[in-house]
Amino acid sequence: MAMTLRLTEEQERALTMLAKADGVSKHEAAVRAITEAAARSVRDERVRALSREGRTRYASLLDRLAQ
Repeated sequence: MAMTLRLTEEQERALTMLAKADGVSKHEAAVRAITEAAARSVRDERVRALSREGRTRYASLLDRLAQ
């Protein structure tokens, strides 16, 4: 799918630096950044869900430990 990406000058410089650091094209650097951000978001949400589950499951134990 074709897509136009409009960046500010600062974002363009950051993308250029990222691409050079990884030795890839700016296109590949953008694709990697998007993929990594999505994976991080999914991981973060999974950790939050597990934390909520654990706090619910062990609420009475956590209350006793807090005393």
